[in-house]
Amino acid sequence: MDTAVRLHDVAPRRSPMVHLTPVRAGQTSTLSDLLHLMGAGADAQGPLAGTPIPLRFLHAGDTLFHEGAPAEAIYFVRAGTFKTLRTAEDGYEQVLGFVGRAEVLGFDALCRGRHPSAAVALEDSSVYVVLANDVLSLGQRLPALDRIVHLAVSAALTHRGEVADVMAAVAAEVRLARFLVQLSRRMAECGQASRRFHLRMSRRDIASHLGVAHETVSRSFTALADWGFVRVDNREVEILDLDALKELSRSTRRQVDEPVRGHALNAPGRLDVRPEVRANAT
Repeated sequence: MDTAVRLHDVAPRRSPMVHLTPVRAGQTSTLSDLLHLMGAGADAQGPLAGTPIPLRFLHAGDTLFHEGAPAEAIYFVRAGTFKTLRTAEDGYEQVLGFVGRAEVLGFDALCRGRHPSAAVALEDSSVYVVLANDVLSLGQRLPALDRIVHLAVSAALTHRGEVADVMAAVAAEVRLARFLVQLSRRMAECGQASRRFHLRMSRRDIASHLGVAHETVSRSFTALADWGFVRVDNREVEILDLDALKELSRSTRRQVDEPVRGHALNAPGRLDVRPEVRANAT
């Protein structure tokens, strides 16, 4: 396996649930800051926009909330990246998704009063905290807040649908291609570089999310790099041919051999194969 495309695992550091912390000295946090983060204009902010709200700061590996914990609040990611996961009875951690800046965490816990999953920081992160009891009351008095909550929840539901789309693919390379295409689109929506980015998650996290072995993730990155679709250096990823990557991502129900750039990926319903490459790979 090409060491240039290996993704190193970093075991998450377990920690107890992080309690609400005061705003750091010299920093202020208000609903106006949250509204600005979520894209609400100044004209959408009312007199309540100056209401103070808590900030929570976490280090990489810290747990924002545990699976089964009471739903005390919803969280808007101010900075950083989180993974959401569930733990099976045998201890296996299934990564459900990854949540970044200007996205919401914990809303799915309000209906039953407990979190159905856990959220763990993948890097130093911070979140705005809106207490569960305040979500409806503040939303009624501040329509801009009510709007951003609905939009954030709608985006979260869309991302859940994308997970199902990833899992529908048979080939691991296609699952990885779909994951990278979706990640690129989300980066663009946040105003960040969509072709070159640093993966905050480990190879093992990606494998759990895609439903494959972590060794398979490395092999799939190697394949995408060999085909000229991406360049990977540890966790630094550059998408070289987004159109070809999207075309590969449309192959749902079949295994994928080595596609020829510029030929098979443009042919409807099929992927060309280079027998000599397959023979060399075996």
